Amino acid sequence: MTDSDTSSIKTLAIAGVGLLGGSLALACKSRGLVQRVLGVGRNVERLVAAEAAGVIDGVVQQDSDLSEVDLLVVCTPVDRIAADVVHFSRQLPAQATITDVGSTKGAICRAVSDDARADAMFVGSHPIAGSDKQGWEHAQADLFVDRLCLLTPTAGTDASRTQQVARLWRAVGMRTRTCDPDEHDDRLATTSHLPHAIAAALVATLTDAQAPLIGKGFLDTTRIAGGDAAIWTPIFIENSAALLEAIDSFRLHLEDLREAIDDRDAKFLTELLTDAAERRRAIGQRDVAESAERSSDEAGGSR
Repeated sequence: MTDSDTSSIKTLAIAGVGLLGGSLALACKSRGLVQRVLGVGRNVERLVAAEAAGVIDGVVQQDSDLSEVDLLVVCTPVDRIAADVVHFSRQLPAQATITDVGSTKGAICRAVSDDARADAMFVGSHPIAGSDKQGWEHAQADLFVDRLCLLTPTAGTDASRTQQVARLWRAVGMRTRTCDPDEHDDRLATTSHLPHAIAAALVATLTDAQAPLIGKGFLDTTRIAGGDAAIWTPIFIENSAALLEAIDSFRLHLEDLREAIDDRDAKFLTELLTDAAERRRAIGQRDVAESAERSSDEAGGSR
């Protein structure tokens, strides 16, 4: 069995066929990783349209039988994930595995752990990939390529299920790493949730008179503010403690910057901007190196 072998997954079900769920369906179908992909949910009309578009292979209503499903991925908003995991655990066979794509993990893993059956089946995961677009209409089969997926197994998580979920994400092109659910939330508060909050606040400062004068820098900086509020509002609330700490830390740096501008402190400003530029370049170089390393590994594995 190779590291990316998903032969144990014949039928994959996706609850919430939006951008991420639709992209996972397309990735699995285009790579021949599973025999069929089912879309699960309450909005049957949307699911039927996704099936007609070839994104999924079949439609299952929210409360229907899932006895033939090997792995179910919950792609609903983070404030619904835990309840959905518990709900679907009653419809799935005991040997099935459930994972998710939620951008928060601590509250989800704790809530699921309160239900023995659901906890035995669940492996938390967070593929760090996405877009400011919404819906399966914008799904991309290569959305996950060269991205990182964080797995958040707890003390009671079955190791074989964790490996099964990791293999799925690696098979669609991702790198995987495991971490504690609360550690995940602390780190993602700064690397994911804070940028979205800042982008939204920056757009909020824009006046109608200023709007015709915006350039590419403003557009690039605020692109993620176009994300779906129905997804991001629960994320901010679910991870509020860590996000508030991140906002406070950012505010201190912004106040230092404001003070330096007010004092016309060119030395401080030059040092700050130079350090920021160097650190940003280092991030980009690391991404390129990791992508090259992955390509080398895949080439070696194909020989």
